[in-house]
Amino acid sequence: MDNLQAILQSGTPVLIDCFATWCGPCKMVPPILKEVKDKLGEGIRIIKIDIDKNQPLAAQWQISSVPTLLLFRDGKLLWRQSGVVPAHQLIPLLNTYIAQQ
Repeated sequence: MDNLQAILQSGTPVLIDCFATWCGPCKMVPPILKEVKDKLGEGIRIIKIDIDKNQPLAAQWQISSVPTLLLFRDGKLLWRQSGVVPAHQLIPLLNTYIAQQ
């Protein structure tokens, strides 16, 4: 968990995919995130967190539905959205935060 805090404090935006293994829509997210990473490369870091294995974190972030995407930079939550976000919407949105570095 300390390592996660260090990652979240980074100046590089960190996109966190909060998911559950039993969640159907969550299975649609990995190919979207792969496309995001392919397009944005080193501009973003992507982490997946299983909310069932990390319940204190899910409670801290008030995750009530999955999938939920969270975007952090410099320890601050910049953006969050529940549900599946298509890559063609996610990439321009993330680019705006990457450009603010």
